[in-house]
Amino acid sequence: MPYDYTLYAAELSYFSGKARCYMRYKDLNWEEQLPSKEIQKTIILPNIGAPIIPVLATADGQYIQDTSDIIDFLEARHPGHPIYPDTPKQKLVALLLELFGDEWLVIPAMHYRWSYLDQQYDFIMGQFGSTSSPNSSHEEQVAIGEKVSQQFRGIVPVLGVNEQTIPGIELAHMKLLAQLDTHFSKYDYLLGSRPSIGDFGLIGPLYAHLGRDPYPKALMQEHAPAVYRWVERMNHPQPLSGEFLPNDEVPETLIPILQTLSAEQLPDVLDVIKHNAAWLDENPGGDIPRFLGMHEFTTGGITGERWISSFSQWMFQRPLYHYQSLAPDERQAVDELLHIIGGYEPMQVKLSHPVKRKKGQLELVAE
Repeated sequence: MPYDYTLYAAELSYFSGKARCYMRYKDLNWEEQLPSKEIQKTIILPNIGAPIIPVLATADGQYIQDTSDIIDFLEARHPGHPIYPDTPKQKLVALLLELFGDEWLVIPAMHYRWSYLDQQYDFIMGQFGSTSSPNSSHEEQVAIGEKVSQQFRGIVPVLGVNEQTIPGIELAHMKLLAQLDTHFSKYDYLLGSRPSIGDFGLIGPLYAHLGRDPYPKALMQEHAPAVYRWVERMNHPQPLSGEFLPNDEVPETLIPILQTLSAEQLPDVLDVIKHNAAWLDENPGGDIPRFLGMHEFTTGGITGERWISSFSQWMFQRPLYHYQSLAPDERQAVDELLHIIGGYEPMQVKLSHPVKRKKGQLELVAE
């Protein structure tokens, strides 16, 4: 039987896990293919414009890149058992945690993959090599992996990972694992017995890098076994099952995680918004560069410098637009939650220059 969808993805890929777990939960008619050199050359580059995964191809010839766009495209086609809660607080929390997984947990994910490379060299290089050249021998794949992984290893310093910040990054990661372990000891997913967009955002880093690479996987298994069971549950879900908690309940066990998100990530995002706006003022109608220099960030109580990632504004607009769409009576309960987690002021930001994605390129443009 022909497939409705093909997902070009890889197990070692940060965002592939987000799309893969979603498609498994929705019980779609699909296949996964590795993005070999030939597929990159003949399919991904001509249709996407950059050698990036995951990419969704439909049987009728459409190509979608970026996991949030992939999920939204498929949700519109397959609306049963939606992964977006339809209540104000839960939807906001789910979207904030998607932002957290997509744009902030990349820091510990890349740190634990590359700072501990000596402890997991053969595995990681073999993974990169097998993705690029699946029919080569393991020895050849390791050699290939050494070459193709250079671009990924090279971005670790600009993510803010260095000797100064590593203690804070590791402290924040172990704290997050403990908080998630408490939560997943009580709940199957973030907001009940059904995975939400927040779960799919978190599974990206918590599977491919932090729950699969040997060194951080061992940390998770030892210190956060309930999180590891959630990772397994996300990868092998009971399709089209489960419910969100009733009465728009947000579990108390998520509050500490949301407080960290508000304290660490949201200041970073607000500064990105300022830099994007300044760039667009000087370059009206232009394509915003993916990275706009460096700025300060803080994680685990330690301050360093990392790149200004223009894309994080687009991801932040997802929870922001939901918040702005709420009726006054709905916003009251949401505002109470935002005050508790320290996220009220950031959600009041007025965007002088909203941004959007443009088909066929990775850079953002003004809406």
